[in-house]
Amino acid sequence: MVGASKTSIAIVMGSDSDLSTMQKCIDILKTFDIYPEVRIISAHRTPDIAAEFADNAQSKGVKVIIAAAGMAAHLAGAIAGRTPLPIIGVPIQASEGPTGMDALLSTVQMPPGVPVASMAIGSAGAKNAAVFAVQILALSDDDLAAKLDKFRKEQSAAVVAKDKKLQESLIS
Repeated sequence: MVGASKTSIAIVMGSDSDLSTMQKCIDILKTFDIYPEVRIISAHRTPDIAAEFADNAQSKGVKVIIAAAGMAAHLAGAIAGRTPLPIIGVPIQASEGPTGMDALLSTVQMPPGVPVASMAIGSAGAKNAAVFAVQILALSDDDLAAKLDKFRKEQSAAVVAKDKKLQESLIS
């Protein structure tokens, strides 16, 4: 479901097993009052649905698509080939295989002219995908830009507080 914010982000995953990782992305978006459309769509098992989603996302108001998949991880690329929207790929480590490197390479190795912004493997990548999507939308949304600025300042303050606590513990 598309949420209450005036911006629109869609998150697509190749499998329901990806949800535990992508929940971190969803949670960060919610802190910006962005309630993304979230779907399970497989580039390989449901190619017609993937094509329909990609072909119609822009007309439905989606501005950025975050696509997460493991193993062959063709979802981000398959969607990127069918829409002019920015696609952010999140490679997911499968329960078997080479620790997500297969998904990373499938996501990052796109042919010229069909870009996918590729994030890190797993939860860190999911979190960064959310922030990157917000950065894209904040370019044309002053309210979102202000929320992003606040988010960054809060991150900085948290690091400063942790350093202060460390320094105090070293003195005592």
